[in-house]
Amino acid sequence: MYSEKVMDHFNNPRNVGELKDANGIGQVGNSVCGDIMKIFVKIEDGIVVDTSFKTFGCGAAIATSSMATELIKGKTVKEALRLSNKAVAEALDGLPPAKMHCSVLAEEGIKSAIEDYYKKQGIELETVLKADEE
Repeated sequence: MYSEKVMDHFNNPRNVGELKDANGIGQVGNSVCGDIMKIFVKIEDGIVVDTSFKTFGCGAAIATSSMATELIKGKTVKEALRLSNKAVAEALDGLPPAKMHCSVLAEEGIKSAIEDYYKKQGIELETVLKADEE
């Protein structure tokens, strides 16, 4: 069923709640299962200095939101953008196949919050990503 880490992040979620001074907010959802994740980021000088989440969904959705925010806190924006759903699932010691979509939502939520941050700066995320490739 669920790993000990999944149960720990479900029972004791980290970074839960609205981040009042967030400068990037992303919301993603899965209409099939009904999970909705809202991810908040505070970015300063290219670093994710703080992050939090509000998730409506199953235990795996809460656990993946919690783990994803833990994995990006203190990282550069570029590192946060590279966070994959596989990395989130691995950090939780795995997820049942039927719950892997929760880790996908967590990845998409992080990217959505960072995209919102750039949009508020008048910068398209695609521009940032292309600059990194050069």
